[in-house]
Amino acid sequence: MTIREPAPAVPSATILLVRDAADGLEVFMVVRHHEIDTASGASVFPGGKLAAGDGDPILRAHCDGADGLDDIGLALAIAAIRESFEECGVLLARREGESGLLGAGSVAALQDARTPFETGALAMADFVREQRLRLACDALVPFARWITPVIVPKRFDTHFYLTAAPADQAALHDGGETVDSIWIRPDAALREANAGERPIVFPTRLNLMLLAQAVSVEAAIVAARARKVVAVQPEIEDRGTGKAVCIPAEAGYPINEVPVAVARGAAWPDGPVS
Repeated sequence: MTIREPAPAVPSATILLVRDAADGLEVFMVVRHHEIDTASGASVFPGGKLAAGDGDPILRAHCDGADGLDDIGLALAIAAIRESFEECGVLLARREGESGLLGAGSVAALQDARTPFETGALAMADFVREQRLRLACDALVPFARWITPVIVPKRFDTHFYLTAAPADQAALHDGGETVDSIWIRPDAALREANAGERPIVFPTRLNLMLLAQAVSVEAAIVAARARKVVAVQPEIEDRGTGKAVCIPAEAGYPINEVPVAVARGAAWPDGPVS
């Protein structure tokens, strides 16, 4: 019998844009196009695969917060910023010599660059040099890391980053890969998912659970900075009463395992599941 080698896990970055609203913390989510082969039709956080240009060594000199990051760590942070701009038009960057993030007017004038980014016609290094920008990698807080199980043929090694959304930039889906968007409280998104009103995949659901523990953007950032990011690669284990999808307890999530059917989209129990 031929044993198939696991597919490589493609480095990817995802960004949780959060803001304070009247009813508490909200996170920005986009709805994937139904023809996309990964998480089609699901509500997700903006993100995608690492692009070749994200790792251009030239970019280190154009990034705030690059100190202390190795090359792959910096490339992933750059990818998160690029994906935020591509998918929802929010650009975490500053003008050279300025301390504040770009305002709405400046970002609006750069929106035509989103499509060239998506097609690969524009590299980040060229963009920042032409526009005299510094990427705000210092605004990103590592939040989580999920690796697709080895049994899955298409795998990703996804790094999740948390950041406060710039107050005067408008987030909106791109109309291509994403067809809708919403600012939503994490607990509300979870309720809608369990009611069958909002498809949400397993890693996104658990990260919403983690985010829902914070009452404000400040609290979420403080908690994320204090928590060690543990790589999560779910495993299926036999529990006697059935198979369960299990994750490391040290990753800090409210639950450590759920029945396989639940992880695949069945209704979640009202009470604790582990």
